[in-house]
Amino acid sequence: MGDDFPLYINKVEMMKNLTINILMMLVLLWTPMAIAAQTNAKAPMTKASAAPLTTESKAPTATDTLTEADLMADSLVAEAQQEEALDEEAPEETGGGFHQVLKQKFIEGNVGFMSLVALALILGLAFCIERIIYLSLSEIDAKKFMTQMDEKLTVGDVEGAKDLARDTRGPVASICYQGLLRIHEGIDNIERSITAYGTVQVANLEKGCSWITLFIAMAPSLGFLGTVVGMVMAFEDIQLAGDISPTIVAAGMKVALITTIFGIIVALILQLFYHYILSKIDHLVSQMEESAVSLLDTIIEYKRKQGETNGEKA
Repeated sequence: MGDDFPLYINKVEMMKNLTINILMMLVLLWTPMAIAAQTNAKAPMTKASAAPLTTESKAPTATDTLTEADLMADSLVAEAQQEEALDEEAPEETGGGFHQVLKQKFIEGNVGFMSLVALALILGLAFCIERIIYLSLSEIDAKKFMTQMDEKLTVGDVEGAKDLARDTRGPVASICYQGLLRIHEGIDNIERSITAYGTVQVANLEKGCSWITLFIAMAPSLGFLGTVVGMVMAFEDIQLAGDISPTIVAAGMKVALITTIFGIIVALILQLFYHYILSKIDHLVSQMEESAVSLLDTIIEYKRKQGETNGEKA
């Protein structure tokens, strides 16, 4: 794979597109389910809040045979039934495992903003996976490769060295191939060619990293945006109620804090992958620099031997 190994790049691009499509389908399936779950979660609350009103509305229509003691007994029975229902529902909510807890927090954090945070995570992971695959396939045993290259140039097999570089994947082999193409030129031209093509290879290694940094910055920003929206919701509820109640304030604050937490978690996850990618890029760049120096030394030695041979023939 000499210059740019296009078939190898096309395979990586196909894998990246497939990963993005699969993750996007999961988001599209998850969001309607979360919205439906949020709607169903609100329904029991409205029913429970309507229950005391029905008992109170029945009180004025009661006949004279119902005494005050009977009404109090009915209200106590209703409260006891409500407490039993809550006790039965509590284990179901808490015993659903990590997935159920994550789903519940996703719903509580406002599905709209949480979907944006999840989308940032999915797209960021897609770019991270593509880069990790690309960089992993670009790595070779550089020392073994350069040893084989030295052996071929030592015996004067320039074409064999070119074939070796052409058939080996990765940026190390690519810069060696570019240097071998100009082996009959001056050392300065060979060094300039290797340096210029090395810059191109480094740019290929860093391709897509800017998108990862974008999603790292977007995730907490979306979380903070959810924080602001949650605070606005809390103040609107206070305005409508006309009273500063801890319950009213807590609802908006809960949305604000959950979106912020999820945004920071997404940023931390992408940061781990991003720095792992940077470490692999640094490793490949150091391999390229060492191989370039080794190749120049080998070419200088090859030219010296060629000069001696030509001098002996003359």
